[in-house]
Amino acid sequence: MQLNLERPDYTYFLRGADGAQALVNDRTLTRSFIIAPDTLIEDWAVRDAKAMTPTELDPLLALNPELIVLGTGANQVFPAAAVMAACLSRGIGIEVMNNAAAARTFSVLAGEGRRVVAGFLI
Repeated sequence: MQLNLERPDYTYFLRGADGAQALVNDRTLTRSFIIAPDTLIEDWAVRDAKAMTPTELDPLLALNPELIVLGTGANQVFPAAAVMAACLSRGIGIEVMNNAAAARTFSVLAGEGRRVVAGFLI
């Protein structure tokens, strides 16, 4: 039996993430970043979900998502209510989870052709 690696039909695919790093395409990232199927923004300044402010979501919101997936490191940590409200008041869903779950969720949604943007805190 012959096995072939089938790559997605979008530019940036997330192969996995944890609290210390993420693998995007064939690159290991060790700093917080933002990813959409066609965009990668490296070295996002956010490091702590609890300290996040609504304006720190601006780079994600600028990508016009229907849903934001926020990976908060090794553990799920919810940001302040104002951060959540910044999305919900615009009609944009936001899901908060640990990085491993966020990576799986992003990959499934991107594979379905959804307008998903994810922010990963590392």
